[in-house]
Amino acid sequence: MADGFTLDCAGKTLDLSKPRVMGILNVTPDSFYQQSRCSDRWLVAAEQMVNDGADILDIGGESTRPGASGAPTQEEELERVLLVVEGLAARFDVIISVDTSSPLVISETVKAGAGMINDVRALQRTGALEAAAQTNVPVVLMHSLVDQPAPGFVPVYDDVILQVSQYLMERVARCQEAGINRERLILDPGFGGGMFGKTPTCDLAMLRDLRRLHQLGLPVLAGMSRKSFIGATLGREAQERLAGSLAAAMLAAQAGAQIIRVHDVAETVDVLRLMQAVSEA
Repeated sequence: MADGFTLDCAGKTLDLSKPRVMGILNVTPDSFYQQSRCSDRWLVAAEQMVNDGADILDIGGESTRPGASGAPTQEEELERVLLVVEGLAARFDVIISVDTSSPLVISETVKAGAGMINDVRALQRTGALEAAAQTNVPVVLMHSLVDQPAPGFVPVYDDVILQVSQYLMERVARCQEAGINRERLILDPGFGGGMFGKTPTCDLAMLRDLRRLHQLGLPVLAGMSRKSFIGATLGREAQERLAGSLAAAMLAAQAGAQIIRVHDVAETVDVLRLMQAVSEA
């Protein structure tokens, strides 16, 4: 079960004494799961997620799927997400997270009401550490390869959760050196292929051993929703991976993950509520 971390997300309190659900809201043209693309219907999609029980809405303006088209410029990414952040912050009493690696987007979206930064590159882009340090919101640090690998690349790990932990420990240290308080940091092992650098076997091993990541003493986010390792294991396309995603979400929550990042909010909320009820019975 979740540990009792409490985070200040731009004036909104995130209590992690039980698992929380982060809903994925992509304002990109090419995210891997087509139904998550909502550039022209973000308000309707967000309202549905809030009604379904999302604690956090994660807004993404850059696709990181394998084979994605070239990264947008910082200005293009900001144009995609800024009005969305402003609109959601004004309408809903939930925490707004921005899925970005760009210093400009970090700075401007926090000014606009974002209460969390979710960076798949763990603040490794030039200027990102400094931009995050100047805000006062929590930051998710993900393990990844930083850039998309060449086609045919196969990652090799002797002990995937250990090596992921070592990478994240180094990023935590760099954040602290830059003036980011340790209590603002959340860890994400980075499930998935492409720039996330995992094979399906690696992902399964990480999910099995996820408890070991808690040895670093920081909250853990798990983002596995409809990802390729579920498809490879079950022989399912992205639109057919709901059951596998829910199973993965429950396994991660049972392993102590405090934030579960998902496309399917209502179903995940039900799974976690039932798990919580059983533990409290």
